[in-house]
Amino acid sequence: MSFEIRPYHPDDLDALYRICLQTGDSGKDATDLVEDTKLLGHYYMAPYVNFEPEICFVVVHNQALCGYIIGCKSSSSFALKCEKSWFPDLRLQYISPETSDLSYDARLKRLIHIGYQPRVEYVDYPAHLHINLLPATQGHGIGRKLITTFLKHLKALQISGVHLEVSRSNASAISFYEKLGFTAICEFEHSIGYGIKL
Repeated sequence: MSFEIRPYHPDDLDALYRICLQTGDSGKDATDLVEDTKLLGHYYMAPYVNFEPEICFVVVHNQALCGYIIGCKSSSSFALKCEKSWFPDLRLQYISPETSDLSYDARLKRLIHIGYQPRVEYVDYPAHLHINLLPATQGHGIGRKLITTFLKHLKALQISGVHLEVSRSNASAISFYEKLGFTAICEFEHSIGYGIKL
């Protein structure tokens, strides 16, 4: 199977929304968990390609997108950009749900109303990333190539470190990041924070 990694292009946006949804349940398809199929992408994907497209890359197979890596160079700067220019419109579109609403959509709407809150634990790892590959793309070394491409790009921009969070239930992702040299730097109720120095 031949895969191509190339820079993100605005024409890729709809496909990235689809991939974000189809990998949105700890790497599994989240389509049946949500009513609004755009919510996951509104929070976890679209602001990155909107504000920092130059560090976003996609995977193409047979002319179809099947994965991506996105991120930001500075989590604190990214959070400010989103607070100013991304979340206000979404907060008008999506009312903050009642606390009794425990649906997946409600969780995502709450995240939109909370905004991004950079954690102090990541101060030495200012950049962060999200990587998503459709199942048929996994197991071919593409994830490793995407991470390598992304990290080389950040290093050339003199970024000192990058972090990510992974669900505690996603054992294969945890193993993947550890093999790539990421180390656990903090733990939370549902996730583990990993970082790597550049």
